[in-house]
Amino acid sequence: MSLSQEEVLRYSRHLIMPEVGVEGQEKLKNASILLIGCGGLGSPLGLYLSAAGIGRLGLVDFDLIDFTNLQRQVMFGTQDVGRPKAEVAKERIGQINPNVQVTVYREKFTAENAMKIIKDYDIVIDGTDNFPTRYLVNDACVFLKKPNVYGSIFRFEGQATIFWGEKGPCYRCLYPEPPPPGMVPSCAEGGVLGILPGIIGLLQATEAIKLILGKGDPMIGRLLLFNALDMKFREVKLQKDPECPVCGKNPTITQLIDYEQFCGIGLGQEEATVSTAGIPEITAQELKAKMDRKDKFVLVDVREPHEYQIAKIPGGRLIPLGEITQRAHELDTADDIVVHCRSGARSAKAIQALQKMGFKRLHNLKGGILAWSEDVDSTVLKY
Repeated sequence: MSLSQEEVLRYSRHLIMPEVGVEGQEKLKNASILLIGCGGLGSPLGLYLSAAGIGRLGLVDFDLIDFTNLQRQVMFGTQDVGRPKAEVAKERIGQINPNVQVTVYREKFTAENAMKIIKDYDIVIDGTDNFPTRYLVNDACVFLKKPNVYGSIFRFEGQATIFWGEKGPCYRCLYPEPPPPGMVPSCAEGGVLGILPGIIGLLQATEAIKLILGKGDPMIGRLLLFNALDMKFREVKLQKDPECPVCGKNPTITQLIDYEQFCGIGLGQEEATVSTAGIPEITAQELKAKMDRKDKFVLVDVREPHEYQIAKIPGGRLIPLGEITQRAHELDTADDIVVHCRSGARSAKAIQALQKMGFKRLHNLKGGILAWSEDVDSTVLKY
């Protein structure tokens, strides 16, 4: 498709670049990109790819906009809280560039629908934040021979690359196995600098445009690491693993699998999870009743000190999860102990550690301090 007069004016700053020109802009107009995730990374991706003139964008996201998203997900405004991310993103893209055709997939990205969704797009960009979906995106892209423009963020650090089994390593070449459940905290648990997804998302957008234009040196086989505190980039060379179970010489995985089972956590979960087998739970209302009866027990808060400053449950003793084994002597194995964190995940890990040390009378606050705020005391701040 050729450019209209309106498009020539809109993209004039591209057209006067010899690396783009009319031919390059027409390539962008005829290209299609699938964005998996419309959140922190998906926001700058959607904004800049639509402004650049990508002809067709697919948006995969089933989540609703939460107030906590606004610190980094710049696609959305305060008035959008509670609305579907993908639908709001489509509206915003339409405001930026009505020439872009947008298709919304307001559903979970699963092994059942991944191949069907991906197959009609030239490039896939992974803006997800959980391991099951990352492995799913990777495997589907390998099977369909699609480039997977990858990015991830955490606190002050981010990374980006292009995984493309046809021309270089895939995600499994770098990470053959997922980390144990709960080992790597999510952004919801560990936090993220609001600006960081903008930086990494724009790196992903740049790489996608380079692939379409056929210009420059794409980050295939190169992992770019960014540290915002030091304001430094460094590069790590990636090698294709000949023994990779998906893109190697003799692949053992030839179709999509159960990625929830593979990673040990549920699709779309933002909080890290651990097995709760053998961990007794107590609800926020039950804990409040325990306090009202003046039962004798110890309340242990295993969050970090900076979280404790944001909100706390009265009477809690702060022992961060990373210090629980070294400071277990501060507790008595005969005590009735209730352990809590933000959502219940880290406290479950703390209880598992204490159980191995001989503690018996342990209860995990179901839903953590968030449940306390929701069900008992709304003056306790959520974060």
